[in-house]
Amino acid sequence: MRDDELDRFPRVALAHLPTALEPVPRLGAALGLPRLLVKRDDATGLALGGNKARKLEYLMADALARGADVVLTTGGVQSNHARMTAAAAGRLGLEARLFLCDACPERTQGNLLLDRILGAGVRFFPGETLPQLHDRMEQEAAGLRAEGRHPYIIPVGGSTALGCLGYVRAVRELALQAAERGDRVDAMVAAAGSTGTLAGILLGARRYLPGARIYGISVSPRADAGQRKCARIAGEAAALLGLGWRPGPSDVPILDDWLGPDYGIPTPQGQEAIRLAARTEGLLLDPVYTGKALAGARGLAERGELRADETVVFWHTGGAPALFAFEELFAGA
Repeated sequence: MRDDELDRFPRVALAHLPTALEPVPRLGAALGLPRLLVKRDDATGLALGGNKARKLEYLMADALARGADVVLTTGGVQSNHARMTAAAAGRLGLEARLFLCDACPERTQGNLLLDRILGAGVRFFPGETLPQLHDRMEQEAAGLRAEGRHPYIIPVGGSTALGCLGYVRAVRELALQAAERGDRVDAMVAAAGSTGTLAGILLGARRYLPGARIYGISVSPRADAGQRKCARIAGEAAALLGLGWRPGPSDVPILDDWLGPDYGIPTPQGQEAIRLAARTEGLLLDPVYTGKALAGARGLAERGELRADETVVFWHTGGAPALFAFEELFAGA
């Protein structure tokens, strides 16, 4: 792939880039990974930041090119993607409608509070599956078209082949930063939910960091389901870029050892990782995504799969606003 193959896709500037690549020596020492670096994609800037800004740069460019005036997307009640989609829509003069798969909570906290402040239309569909929510969005879109509107649907997490390009670009950015530091990236660890971020990291690593091992720490799907979805997205993104790579599920390194009971349910290991990152580096993680991902990095180090003599990059994909919806976990610290 020539670099200009990635650059030919339109994008709108939504994120503060490049994000920092920071050494975290005290956290690294606590994990037994003294060469640990954190890629600060929590600091992308859009409505308190997070990884979705990179995907939305491509997806919102496509929405504008198609003449959209309203964007529809879905997620959980504490969805970072929903919050950032609402922010991106507002910045670009579009309406946002959010279809959330949880019941309306008694208190409006965390990301949901920000959704309201950002002006998104929010609806709750407790217990519905992602396919059911997608059907609801399709029905809504059909009604909007009948009214003369121009809707644009973004799947959960912005995890499409086009959105995935945001993380191909992110790995290119990281590779340049590592080269400037004189570091060889041996391994990368990231949370895997809707898997679009991981798909982009996998594809980007093939081009820009081919020697790096990738570890996706599942926070949502079980490993086999996540591997299938991630392989599909990565293969479709490779096709967009004119590459012949067609990964299968076995090519996708997703581990569900630190998932816990289900998506959005905090785990003791994740909570401990949150406290550790905060108290060693002032780094704020969340119980849904990055806390579990750092717990995974810690577990991999304990197993010897990540070694002390390696440079390991932890992708901080954001999510700290959700902390304010889990006060019962941390109020007593």
